[in-house]
Amino acid sequence: MPQVDNVFREMTVHENFEMGAFLRRGDLSAAYDRVYGLFPDLRAKRRSLAGDLSGGQRQMVAMGRALMLDPKLLLLDEPTAGLSPKYMEQIFQITRDVRDAGVSILLVEQHAKQALAFCDRGYVLATGANRHTGSGQALLADREVAEMFLGG
Repeated sequence: MPQVDNVFREMTVHENFEMGAFLRRGDLSAAYDRVYGLFPDLRAKRRSLAGDLSGGQRQMVAMGRALMLDPKLLLLDEPTAGLSPKYMEQIFQITRDVRDAGVSILLVEQHAKQALAFCDRGYVLATGANRHTGSGQALLADREVAEMFLGG
């Protein structure tokens, strides 16, 4: 899921989800139910143009579209960038729910404290190089990581 320009703005929410499922065959009812279950706010907006939604809702449409393929691995590029605290927490909770459902997630995220709190493995990059590697909890507890990258 790209960070920006990640929805078809002139298509409805549901049409965006249809685009996500373009490779799937057969009955997609369960896939739609699963995605709308993860993003209940979008069910009521299913006929709204994606371009008319808030930034947080557009991020949810983009994530939902990616999940329509029933991926084994979900790549997320800063899904909380520019979002209000309310939507940021929703995106993090949904990311945890997707992970708990068995989907592996590769997450690039500026809000490192929140992301490390639930990640299995973290990598702290600086000037294009890996500086620290470990479990999310270990990186949160690392004094050097906290001081240099997490604001103390």
